[in-house]
Amino acid sequence: MAKRGGYPGGMGMPGNMNNLMKQAQRMQRQMEESQKALEEAVFTAKSGGGAVEVTVTGKKEVTAIKLAPEAVDPDDVEMLEDLIMAAINEAMKQAEDASNAMMNKMTGGMGGFPF
Repeated sequence: MAKRGGYPGGMGMPGNMNNLMKQAQRMQRQMEESQKALEEAVFTAKSGGGAVEVTVTGKKEVTAIKLAPEAVDPDDVEMLEDLIMAAINEAMKQAEDASNAMMNKMTGGMGGFPF
């Protein structure tokens, strides 16, 4: 009498499903490793021709701000604030672009998982 239903070969997962699970686990490990590398990466941006330099991590935390002495003009604090803001925004954009590139690489350009 023939067996009805179920998977061929007994109670285990079919070969293709088992391979899919292994691929998913491998992808998860790769994503975790990539995420850790991204978090440890640093991104530096300058503004005002190098008068202001800002460094952020992949976690988008500001870790350093360097100001050239000529950028510090007590009569024009607003300009310095603008230069700092511009450098921070550019460094954050670099970190975001790196994060997006990592996700596109991991998902094959799908823009995310379809579920």
